[in-house]
Amino acid sequence: MRQYFPSWIRVPALFFIIAAFAEYVIDSGDKPAFIEYPLLSLFLILVLLILIAIEGIVSAMRNLVYQSLNEEAKARFDAQNAKPSKFVSWIKKMYRKLLGSKPIEEEHEIILDHNYDGIRELDNSLPPWWIYSFYISIAFAAIYLLKYHVFNGEGQFDELEQEYAEARIAIEEYKKTAKDLVDFNTVELLTEATDLNNGKKIFDTNCVACHKADGGGGIGPNLTDEYWILGGGIKNVFKTISEGGRDGKGMIAWKQNLKPSEIAQVASYVLSFQGTTPAEPKEAQGDLWVSEDTPQETTETKTDSITAQ
Repeated sequence: MRQYFPSWIRVPALFFIIAAFAEYVIDSGDKPAFIEYPLLSLFLILVLLILIAIEGIVSAMRNLVYQSLNEEAKARFDAQNAKPSKFVSWIKKMYRKLLGSKPIEEEHEIILDHNYDGIRELDNSLPPWWIYSFYISIAFAAIYLLKYHVFNGEGQFDELEQEYAEARIAIEEYKKTAKDLVDFNTVELLTEATDLNNGKKIFDTNCVACHKADGGGGIGPNLTDEYWILGGGIKNVFKTISEGGRDGKGMIAWKQNLKPSEIAQVASYVLSFQGTTPAEPKEAQGDLWVSEDTPQETTETKTDSITAQ
């Protein structure tokens, strides 16, 4: 029985087909499956050893059968194996066809008169594969010219901008579910009842002792007025809670005890005290905080009222 491919081709080919199939069906994230799952590596090594063992067994059986034949059968067997396979014959035929060269016995038909020290020149035509590739390149260039320079088709820069837009959308979607990515620069005021309720629980557990339950202030400052020691607004309040107050006399930094999402919730709850009336309000401390979003007229009115007092 003729073998179309030698064993040194069959074994690696079968092994890589099995390995590629395993990579395709196993979800291993960004890492290759055989690295993410060490047992898969052991399985692939076992498969390779089995393939090598099968090749060895088949080779031994072929040799055993060959030795059991008589001389006439051996001669027929050798003659059959000496013939090239149909696949190899087809490859050679296609190669000669694509090469387009004349066989040696027909070279006299294309020999030229040039003669230099007995060296003669043949008038060979260009190989068909070269000619066809040249024609294909011309057709491709024409299509490319029409699409991108005549009809203004989307180019690589357009595709890049589209991918950037898709990436920005994906990042925003991810941020919606990854609330702990928030920091001083990206935090926003939370208004959902769930967030404010969670902020109230955190405040009642950790902040009431210094600021009182109604935010009127005790050891800590009053949270209901418009005066802030380290700045008001969601960003400054978030930073103050996260990093702590003034050195030596301010509150501790809570970033070791609370997640960023929890700090955002309690900061939003603290700002909900603004404009409320506590039972025993502490006197104002710090500077009047005016948000950048506050209209200029409103700011001037507040300044005038403070001066009049």
